[in-house]
Amino acid sequence: MTEPLDLVFSALADPTRRAILTMLLEDDMAVTDVAEPFAMSLAAISKHLGLLTRAGLISQEKRGRVKWCKLEPDALKQASVWMQGFGQFDPVNLDAFERFLEREFPEKL
Repeated sequence: MTEPLDLVFSALADPTRRAILTMLLEDDMAVTDVAEPFAMSLAAISKHLGLLTRAGLISQEKRGRVKWCKLEPDALKQASVWMQGFGQFDPVNLDAFERFLEREFPEKL
């Protein structure tokens, strides 16, 4: 049962992956558009996207010749439920989370 949470928290531990999630808050994006603001290869971005996909934080689908990424917020909800078990965390408010990401990564939007 903890493996999905391990994947979510591992994915969230990396600033590049958090920035990608911030970008996907707005809308679905093509992989090439996701890669554009980063100073790394498309292969490196693809590895980040693969980890986000395995964690359930995003989904990817091919539309024609283009691969698209979409935010899947349910994985964050599961992490929030787990954190609530400690009694010191409030449920994740996705609107507040979005505002946090916008403050932390304004250059990525």
